[in-house]
Amino acid sequence: MTSAPRADDHDFDYVVIGSGFGGSVSACRLAEKGYSVGVVEMGRRWTAEDFPKSTWNLRRWIWRPGLKLFGFYNMRPFKHVVVLCGNAVGGGSITYANTMLQPPDTVWGEGSWAGLSDWVHEMPAHYATARHMLGITENRILGDADDMLQKMAVDQGVGDSFYKTDVAVYFGDQPGVPHADPYFGGEGPPRSSCTGCGGCMVGCRFGAKNTLDKNYLHFAEKRGAKILAETRVVDVRPRGAADGRDGYVLTTERSTAWLFKQRKTIHARHVVLAASALGSMDLLLRMKQAGALPAVSARVGHDVRTNSESILGVRFPGRRFDMSKGIAIGSGIHIDRFTHIEATRYSKGSDVLGLMATMLVSGTGWRRIFAWMWGAIRHPIKFVRAGWPFGFARQTLLLLVMQTIDATLRMRLRRRWFWPFTRLLCSDGKRIPTNIPQANEFARRAASAFGGIAITSNTEILFDLPMTAHCIGGCVMGKDASTGVIDDQHRVFGYQGLYVVDGAAVGANLGVNPSFTITALAERAMSRIPPKRTT
Repeated sequence: MTSAPRADDHDFDYVVIGSGFGGSVSACRLAEKGYSVGVVEMGRRWTAEDFPKSTWNLRRWIWRPGLKLFGFYNMRPFKHVVVLCGNAVGGGSITYANTMLQPPDTVWGEGSWAGLSDWVHEMPAHYATARHMLGITENRILGDADDMLQKMAVDQGVGDSFYKTDVAVYFGDQPGVPHADPYFGGEGPPRSSCTGCGGCMVGCRFGAKNTLDKNYLHFAEKRGAKILAETRVVDVRPRGAADGRDGYVLTTERSTAWLFKQRKTIHARHVVLAASALGSMDLLLRMKQAGALPAVSARVGHDVRTNSESILGVRFPGRRFDMSKGIAIGSGIHIDRFTHIEATRYSKGSDVLGLMATMLVSGTGWRRIFAWMWGAIRHPIKFVRAGWPFGFARQTLLLLVMQTIDATLRMRLRRRWFWPFTRLLCSDGKRIPTNIPQANEFARRAASAFGGIAITSNTEILFDLPMTAHCIGGCVMGKDASTGVIDDQHRVFGYQGLYVVDGAAVGANLGVNPSFTITALAERAMSRIPPKRTT
C-alpha cells in the first residue's frame, strides 16, 4: 500500500490556476495568510512598454499561440455566442474596460445561489474591500461618446438615467503626470494619471489603469507567491486519496510552445481553479471525462450566462466627433428597468473591430440576412460606411447592451467535424436572444436623430451569434451536487481542497460588468480560509 504524501512533500500549499480577478485575490490573500502559493497563468506578463499602440498590431493584441499571435485578447466563437476574453498575467484586467458596477441586491435571491447565505448583508463588506484594492472611483473624463450618449438619452426620454461609471483608474491631478503609489501608503507601484486616450482595452501604456498586477498580484508576489507565466494546466488529479485529502498532482505545459511543450508536474496541497468561466469549466469537464476527477457534479457546464448582452453602435462618418477620447467605458444609461447601455470606445487608430461591423437591420434568423442584403441594395453608401474599418474608433460610439433578464447556455465537450482529433468545448441547448429589440430601436432612433448610422456585428447578422465580454457560470454554487458544482464557500462537491473562485462560480445573471462582483466573491471565499498554522 502506498503511504499518503507527507505534509512537506508538496511544491506549494496552494496552486491557483489563472491570475484574473478570482485568481489574483486568492493568491494575495493566501500568501498573506502564510501559505506558499503558485499561480499558473496561460498568458504572458505585460509591461506598459510592451502593449501595442493599436489593434492593428495583431501579434501583440490577439492571443492565438497556434498562429504565433501572443497578445492578450481572445475571441472564441461558439454555436450560440462569440465570447471576448483576456489571457495575461492579470487575466482580463489587462484588456477589460475598467468598469466596476455593483449589481442590484435582487440578484442574490435569484439563480442557484439563492438562499445559500445571507448575501445581502455579507457582500457589502467584501465589495468595500475590493473597492479599496482596485482603486475604484467615479469617472472624471467625459468625451464626445459620453456627451452623445447623454444627448441620445435625453432625446428618447431617459436622460435622467445617465450616469458616470465607477472605474478602476487613477486620474490624479493632471493628465499623464507620474505619481508615487497613491493607494497603499507607498507599498504599491508608482502610477501615472489617465490621459483619456481611450486605449484601456488595448492595454494601458501610461500606468493609469488599475490592473491586477498593480494591486492584488503585486502584493501576492511581495509576500512570496510565484507566478508561472505562459503555462497551461492540462491535468489535475488527486495525489493519494481519491477525494483529494492528500493533495493534487497538476500537469502543465508551455502555452506558447508549438512542438516541445516542456511538460512538468506540480504537487499541491490545495488547488484553486480561477481560469475564467470558460477555462475552469473546460478543465473540470475534461478531468471528469478522463476519470481524474470523476466525482465532479454532472452540473458542470450548465447555467452558463452571458449577461444577455448585445454590442451595437452608432457611427458618425467624417470628422464631427472624436469618439475615441475618454476612458473605455465612461458612462451609461438605462432605457428600461431591464436594459442597460454603456458608452464604449477604443483608442484612435484601433480600428480592427470595424472589420466585424455592419449596418443594423431588424429581424431574426435567416430573414435578417435578406433584410440586410436589401438594405445594402437600397443604401449602398451607408452600407459601405458602416463596415469601413479605417476611422472606426474615432467615428463610432459603441453601445454595450446588458439585460437583467435571465438566459442560460450549456457547455460540453464534443468532437467537431473540422477537428475530429480531440474534443472541444462547445455550446449546447436552446439559443439565447441574439438581439435586443428595444436596444436596436434605441440605436436606430439615435442614428436618425443625430445623423449617424446604426451598426451591429456581422456575426449577429450572418450567423445569428451575439457577442459577449462577460461569460459567467458553468461551475455555479448550489446547495448540493444536484444543483451546483461548488458550495457557498466555493468548495467543489466531492473533493477536499479543490475550489472554483472566478466567474464560473456566479450563480445568477448580474446585468452589469461582473469583474467587481467576482473580486468581492473571491474576497469572501478567501476570508473563509484560516491562516496557516505555524506549529
